[in-house]
Amino acid sequence: MTEATIHSQPRRTLLLIWMILAQILMLGSLVIWLVVAGFSVMAFDAGVTAQAWTLVILVWAYPILPVGLIIAAWRAYAKHRGVLAVVLSSLSFAPPILLFLAMFISNYLWFAQNGGLMQFK
Repeated sequence: MTEATIHSQPRRTLLLIWMILAQILMLGSLVIWLVVAGFSVMAFDAGVTAQAWTLVILVWAYPILPVGLIIAAWRAYAKHRGVLAVVLSSLSFAPPILLFLAMFISNYLWFAQNGGLMQFK
């Protein structure tokens, strides 16, 4: 073994651990997506409209993004492109986190503009 191989082994091990952790987080987002996908058909309760179809198609198409990113991350890992593998595997579970962050910020802004919880007393 060369010295470069010895020093790159711990980095590849950490990368592998991160990719497995990212894949577990992505699977967790897909479990939540399964519930959301089940409820998304309620968009048709008011009738079949273009908006309802758009919502349902967007919700049902979500798994394509994280699964595609994980596949690309594993291919990058196999080609020894560590940075690309980290970025792709991190992006696989980013959409639910960004959505939660957007909901939190919009909720905070709404309460800040409307007097907080005082109006509910």
